[in-house]
Amino acid sequence: MGLLRFHWDFFGPDAPQTAAHFLHHVDEFCARNAITGHRHWTTALPVRLTATLECDEAHLVVIRDALRPKRAERVLE
Repeated sequence: MGLLRFHWDFFGPDAPQTAAHFLHHVDEFCARNAITGHRHWTTALPVRLTATLECDEAHLVVIRDALRPKRAERVLE
């Protein structure tokens, strides 16, 4: 299956710390739900900070329903 990227946006002066804390919980969620081979990172943009999770497409429903990302995209290889 292909890879998906899920994105969450954070705003304001505390955005870097909030996004890092959020990704800590994403790691815990992935461990509980046997989502292996995932990776995540943050990207600072002029008005927001985006936290991104990349994982196998097989986990789409679990992540979409439980973590409610702002947007997602399929990674074309």
